[in-house]
Amino acid sequence: MSSLLEIIKKTTDYLGGRGVESPRLNAEHLIGHALGLKRMALYLQFERVLTEAELETIRPMVRRRAQREPLQHILGETDFFGLKLKTDRRALIPRPETELLVELVTQLLSAAPATVLDLGTGGGAIALALARHWPAARVTAVDASDDALALAGENATALGLAERVTLLRSDWCAALPAEARFDLIVSNPPYLSAAETAAATPEVRDFDPSAALTAAEDGLADLRVIVATAPTWLNAGGLLALETGIAQHPALLRLATEAGFIRTESRQDLTGRDRFIFAWRT
Repeated sequence: MSSLLEIIKKTTDYLGGRGVESPRLNAEHLIGHALGLKRMALYLQFERVLTEAELETIRPMVRRRAQREPLQHILGETDFFGLKLKTDRRALIPRPETELLVELVTQLLSAAPATVLDLGTGGGAIALALARHWPAARVTAVDASDDALALAGENATALGLAERVTLLRSDWCAALPAEARFDLIVSNPPYLSAAETAAATPEVRDFDPSAALTAAEDGLADLRVIVATAPTWLNAGGLLALETGIAQHPALLRLATEAGFIRTESRQDLTGRDRFIFAWRT
């Protein structure tokens, strides 16, 4: 029989040997989830002897993580901007960069937008976070994937936001009603090149939907479409906010100016790399 601390140490070594980043943190999350305990509660029970039944619950989860299945898929959820979101293979796992995009958008807009459009919503992270932050806003979330929209719908229902967020199957803006206009358009579109996707970690390369990761033209194809078409759908003074690749800003800023945006701004992520573009319509 092994104590909880011994199992945590063995799991940490096992995961670390298979290339899992932050293996101790992963071990604690997995074991805590299997035992129905928050991470901090584990520290109060290090001497607890685990039963065989408990170990049988832990082992499959650890094997899945060792095969580089994302921790969020195994736990079934992730935290995003104060929300608890369901996560699985139907959509990208929300990243810290995307959470920062939402934070920056809420800081840049001094007044709450009346209408918001989230392009490529995936599991709904951006749309739902903004709907919660701005209770009076009407939020539309579009995606070309039925699977992603189903996941976004499940998250909207779980968070009590289903009546406030309209989900629409659309290839970017193609299926929007002709009369629709928005004060804010925000998007985390595919922006990796095929080579960048191939070089990504197994958690990303093998488990995230490839269509949500990779775009043609060295990752710029979808961003080009969004920048070119966004002015048509923005109200006067409206804001376009994008998460992008780190080497794409010169091209995107030029495209935004050509599309008629009167002001553009490049912002960096927490590692100091170009990550976000903000553009304001006349």
